[in-house]
Amino acid sequence: MIVTDATPADLPALQRLLGLLFAQEAEFHPDPARQEAGLSLILGRPETGAVLALRENENGPVLGTVGLLYTVSTFLGARVALLEDLIIDPAFRGRGGGALLLDAAIARARAEGCKRITLLTDAGNEAAQALYRRKGFLPSPMRPMRLAL
Repeated sequence: MIVTDATPADLPALQRLLGLLFAQEAEFHPDPARQEAGLSLILGRPETGAVLALRENENGPVLGTVGLLYTVSTFLGARVALLEDLIIDPAFRGRGGGALLLDAAIARARAEGCKRITLLTDAGNEAAQALYRRKGFLPSPMRPMRLAL
């Protein structure tokens, strides 16, 4: 398996994967039009972030994805990343694809000069949390809060 940058041609596969992800998350629900709009705001805009695609080979279909969004931390005085939407097609889970995507996302964030990666995960998603811990992520005492606008 390899990780590549996703392209606009990957939108249908990415939308399908995000639909699977948002259907299992406690706070979100799939909305293909919104997912397409969000992905389109990232794809081809490296200053905004990156969408990575897991494939069996360079020309293969998208089997998984993860996103990075860039911002600035005034505390660190540096660029940081928000990791979002790590999902592997259920038929391909258990083969190391999640770890491969996560490693690629960490490497990309480092290459972009990011000094920290932050992510959110559902409290009950213990498999994802175990993967993140294996890769060095630690729970934060900070509590996420949201305001819908």
